[in-house]
Amino acid sequence: MAGLIPPDKLEQIRAASDIVEVIGGYIPLKRGGANFVALCPFHKEKSPSFNVNPHKQIFRCFGCGKGGDVFSFVREYEGIGFMDAVRRLAERAHIPLEFENTPGAQQARHVKDTLLQIHEQITQRWQGALANEAGGQIARDYLKKRGVSPEAVELFRLGSAPEAWDDTVNWAKSKNFEFPIVEQAGLIIKKEGTDRYYDRFRGRLIFPICDEQGRVIGFSGRILSGDEKVAKYVNSPETPIFSKGKVFFGLDKSKRAILDAKFAIICEGQLDLIACFMGGVKNIIAPQGTAFTENHARILKRYADEVVLCFDSDNAGQNAAVRALDSLLASGLAVRVAIVPAPHDPDSFIKANGGEAFQQLIQRAEGFFDYFLGRLCATNDIATDKGRLTVLKSMAEAVNKTGSAVLADTYAQKTAQRLAVGVDSVRAEFKKIVRGQQKSFAPESEVEYEEESAMPVAEAPLPRPSPQEFWLLKLMLLHDDQIEWVAAHLDPAWLQHPLVSRIVTARIEAQHHETWRGVAAFLDDFEDEASRSLITEASFEDRNMASPEAMLKGEGAKMGTVQTLRNDYIDRQIADMQKKLIQPDLPDDQILQCDQQKRRLRELKKQPLTPLADDY
Repeated sequence: MAGLIPPDKLEQIRAASDIVEVIGGYIPLKRGGANFVALCPFHKEKSPSFNVNPHKQIFRCFGCGKGGDVFSFVREYEGIGFMDAVRRLAERAHIPLEFENTPGAQQARHVKDTLLQIHEQITQRWQGALANEAGGQIARDYLKKRGVSPEAVELFRLGSAPEAWDDTVNWAKSKNFEFPIVEQAGLIIKKEGTDRYYDRFRGRLIFPICDEQGRVIGFSGRILSGDEKVAKYVNSPETPIFSKGKVFFGLDKSKRAILDAKFAIICEGQLDLIACFMGGVKNIIAPQGTAFTENHARILKRYADEVVLCFDSDNAGQNAAVRALDSLLASGLAVRVAIVPAPHDPDSFIKANGGEAFQQLIQRAEGFFDYFLGRLCATNDIATDKGRLTVLKSMAEAVNKTGSAVLADTYAQKTAQRLAVGVDSVRAEFKKIVRGQQKSFAPESEVEYEEESAMPVAEAPLPRPSPQEFWLLKLMLLHDDQIEWVAAHLDPAWLQHPLVSRIVTARIEAQHHETWRGVAAFLDDFEDEASRSLITEASFEDRNMASPEAMLKGEGAKMGTVQTLRNDYIDRQIADMQKKLIQPDLPDDQILQCDQQKRRLRELKKQPLTPLADDY
């Protein structure tokens, strides 16, 4: 699970990342006895069942069953992969990763750290200019006119770049930043053929762009003078820390809301997003410009399975919604489209009607292909052959991208209804057009057969371990001093539950190889969620069963439980022998062998529990 990161490095990062401090930075924790408790961030509940154990450095929700160590929490809460969670915690603890120790990697890390430092400091500079300087009055007036509240200005750290060619140049000089690195940050530009630099952002309202961790990595600057010869927006260029095709404006603030809502709203601009967010619609993000990339879709897939496109109602916005389809479908995201009534955009709509009305508009968003069919019929004259053929071709090509025969047939029927033609004719045209793309639909009966045969069979969930096996698991995870005794007296073959057997075996091996480093580190050996959940559950004191401490008051209780597991195993062996004996035409020698085995097993069951022989 840890991949390329050595166990000792993972342990160093874990030791430097106190789970109470890390989780407490995401959700409010309260002391509850030996643990800390909170409302679970992974499911809705009214009373807290989410527990954090500071001694074992693990968490467990007794409501939904999620549990794990500090890496697991960051991964689940942020919706990221294990390696990304490790990187974030390593950065938080200022611990370089092994593959960052080469000279080239160290230099790249130093450059990125310096660029982040520059971006943070210039953000503060521009915030101050907006709040306090006379040159920021134009930006302050603009924000007031647009209805952007002081709370929103502070939350999104808006700023104002002074109307000067050398303000950032002089600022960099005063901070002792070398001009080439400030140029690499995209803040200044070197005048061709000279050694002189000038500012990239001048006389603009500044929107800081943050990564998913909330660190400023770029800027978007809006012109306020109304000069038509100047670009309305100027954005940071590509840098070692900023790539516009991999970044969403606002994701650092909206990611939790997206996870909770299970879908993301995509709008066009920063002011649209700010208006929605401050209006209570927080599961919203905006790409940098209207270009939507496959990287954008892959990032969104970590947080949700569905998106609602809410671009401007003009042609440019609606065309952008259509262009986004390919990337979204390729990532397996379901797509709906919300149309803001003209002449509004999301910002002006919320100002006029409020956040609740916008929320209702989002809820009414129709599926992409219903929207697309409506748009095609509105922009083409379907009373003409040319118009009808355009609609047919566009719908066939779009639906074909899903790879779903069911959707293809559904929209063949809807297209036929809108064009007032026979559905069989539309199906035939869809197939003809798709063959032209070197991908054909199978006949309906074949599609049904193929889908049925390809349908994965869902695995039945594992039952709960028996009380004896679960208690044994708790004993082995909570009492290191009992492992040698258990290893000497317990044969893992006696255990019926596959996860308990695997966990117990791994715990004994860790003891023998002297690799046991506690429950949190033990979780690294298990990639499946079921095992990790069972380990964390067993590692917490369960209010519904006797604790190992209570059962360990007498040695007989411990020995009796293990002996029960042995005897249950013997009973299963005897039952197997009995089934074999009732088979017809069983040879006499095998009958004799089974009888002897049964007698031996019954004698063994009467014997007290003793340490296992090496040849058991």
